[in-house]
Amino acid sequence: MSLDLSSALRTLRSRAATTAATLATTASRLTGRGAGGMIGGLVAQAIDPNVMRTLGAGRPTALVTGTNGKSTTTRMLAAAVRRTSTVATNSGGDNMDAGIISALLAGKEADSVVLEVDELHVPSVAERLNPQALVLLNLTRDQLDRVGEINKIERALRSCVEAHPNMLVVANCDDVLVTSVAYDAPNVVWVSAGAGWVGDAVSCPRTGGHIVHEGTDWYAAKPLPDGREFRRPQPTWAVNEEGLTTPSGRRDLNLTLPGRANRGNAAQAIAAAVGGFGVPLEAAISAAESVDNVAGRYSTVPFEGRDVHLLLAKNPAGWQEALSMVDREAEGLVIAVNGQVADGEDLSWLWDVRFENFGDLSVKAAGERGTDLAVRLLYAGINHDLHPDPLDAIRACPPGKVEVLANYTAFRDLNKALKSAGSSGSGSDSAGTGSGSAGTDASASSSKGDA
Repeated sequence: MSLDLSSALRTLRSRAATTAATLATTASRLTGRGAGGMIGGLVAQAIDPNVMRTLGAGRPTALVTGTNGKSTTTRMLAAAVRRTSTVATNSGGDNMDAGIISALLAGKEADSVVLEVDELHVPSVAERLNPQALVLLNLTRDQLDRVGEINKIERALRSCVEAHPNMLVVANCDDVLVTSVAYDAPNVVWVSAGAGWVGDAVSCPRTGGHIVHEGTDWYAAKPLPDGREFRRPQPTWAVNEEGLTTPSGRRDLNLTLPGRANRGNAAQAIAAAVGGFGVPLEAAISAAESVDNVAGRYSTVPFEGRDVHLLLAKNPAGWQEALSMVDREAEGLVIAVNGQVADGEDLSWLWDVRFENFGDLSVKAAGERGTDLAVRLLYAGINHDLHPDPLDAIRACPPGKVEVLANYTAFRDLNKALKSAGSSGSGSDSAGTGSGSAGTDASASSSKGDA
């Protein structure tokens, strides 16, 4: 077969894949079966296995990965890059192959690409898209039944970085595992983004020796095989409650989103926008500050005389951060846990979460695995009631503000239940809206995100 004929056949296959994907996405939305964020990508890839490579070819691309914060950081980075160009992004959280392809299809005409990517999928996505930047947030245990131990992910990501020596790596130097991934990268920007959870940072992933933590510093007690010291790198970017330290000086950082972890997410998004896409620093900061909603997270929904404040978490690190955001002055707290495939069916991590004293809060355990949670709360000494249906749990709280902390499918299903009950968001806090999906941005619909 001649090269010209082979090229023509590839072009025809790509066009057929794109057309079929568009039809499938439209049909899914019109029939109410879904938002279309996955089906288009599944159809396109089935027809043309090379469609991701074709759609991404020649466009500046950044990948964002880590156990927690992918969706938020991607939203912030896309908002920053959008200040200088149009952006294709999966702002809804579809971070595996099908969702990524759908985002690229939706943003075929965009100048740049910003994608959150599931940790396991980064090497294959990077091989096809040849990204100019990779943002590494953090690595902790998550979904052990699907992913396995976290050192497996560290090794895979380290190999990916080695395979792309020209790629800019924006890495959180406060995370031991992330530092190991990027330690030998020739083009790395170190960001002190914080590490609220260090339960998986007790040993060096390269030697197995223990890690010594001294304040913000850390180092491996045992040298690397080549004799080098393995120690926290000196960051050129850093964030704390006082503001953002950049290579050009100190800047204020006034985020709309709450929490220490989101300040770290913003710092890495800003560093990637400036270093990877040439976005002016002040524009990147302003863009990160403008993000007020990430697929319904942090939204407040009125329901039967209660203002339901929604928080999402899915692993010990995310739960610990979300628990710090709970308003202890609220009228009630609902904690909802499912154990479906998308959540990870192994909920042993519940025993790693430091459930705190919630004061006078009325605490309700809910969800398909509410009984597991209730046992954990019992051992934590937390007075609580068990209501398997999260809506019933909310109704059991006194009128007023009710904090709801839920893992992935519990959060998703509760959002649907609140909407079907006739509720709606208020202002910019309405679920599924926010500055991240505005303007020329092209995004796939929500499937699975992170916290």
